[in-house]
Amino acid sequence: MVFGQVVIGPPGSGKTTYCNGMSQFLQLIGRKVAVINLDPANDALPYECAVNIEDLIKLSDVMVEHGLGPNGGLVYCMDYLEKNIDWLEAKLKPLIKDHYFLFDFPGQVELFFLHSSTKNVIMKLVKKLNLRLTAVHLVDAHLCSDPGKYVSALLLSLSTMLHMELPHINVLSKIDLIESYGKLAFNLDFYTDVENLSYLQYSLDQDPRSAKYRKLTKEICDVVEDYSLVNFATLDIQDKESVGNLVKLIDKSNGYIFAGIEASAVEFSKIAVGPVDWDYYRVAAVQEKYMKDDENFDDDEHSGD
Repeated sequence: MVFGQVVIGPPGSGKTTYCNGMSQFLQLIGRKVAVINLDPANDALPYECAVNIEDLIKLSDVMVEHGLGPNGGLVYCMDYLEKNIDWLEAKLKPLIKDHYFLFDFPGQVELFFLHSSTKNVIMKLVKKLNLRLTAVHLVDAHLCSDPGKYVSALLLSLSTMLHMELPHINVLSKIDLIESYGKLAFNLDFYTDVENLSYLQYSLDQDPRSAKYRKLTKEICDVVEDYSLVNFATLDIQDKESVGNLVKLIDKSNGYIFAGIEASAVEFSKIAVGPVDWDYYRVAAVQEKYMKDDENFDDDEHSGD
């Protein structure tokens, strides 16, 4: 039985930074980690990956050959991966005996709540390789500073949970930077617990752009509350306590903690009693890169398919 994480989320939410920091943390507590890069557009990896989709297909080649934009190209790449799932299985089989998997997926959100190819890839791996995976859905914490964006993040999180059909943990990433976007309208617990969303209505009414969508926003909030599935953990990838708390949640969701309770206790005792040598500079540099990518994303996504 093999355990791992499926790391997903919108562009700029910090998926690659997360995989880099999480792989370091897991190795420090004694796990052998294999990072699998399944993002064909990610050509600047800060970590060593055990499997790289670029050995199978590259987004740049697809865009040139088929005349597609980045969004259409990513859909094509995921469809191609699904049709060539045997290639990925062959790459993973030598690792399943003793490795913990981190799957780094593309940031195009349509792949995780609309198109079926990504889900089919994951489900085939789960079935054929007996994997126990948790979807870790990263959402940039700065969205909490804008009520409209926060509601959008809630709807995206719920849609992704229902579509992926995996044990699922939503994470507010870059929580250490949240104060740089201004004071929140409510306590952080309000945004993580996702309860009493009616309180958001007043904040939305103050913005003339959001006021005209008042009824639609209310209906979306009602749907989210009726399902009562969405809540958020928080994460500062450079803080060992924050990462450790998230790992415990993930281990409970995919069953890792129940597969070896004594081993789990030994793992976490290693970080409790001794200093953890974080590779801060590497992680920070990648965070800065992805923050810049996030700022330019609006221009990129309109480049056409």
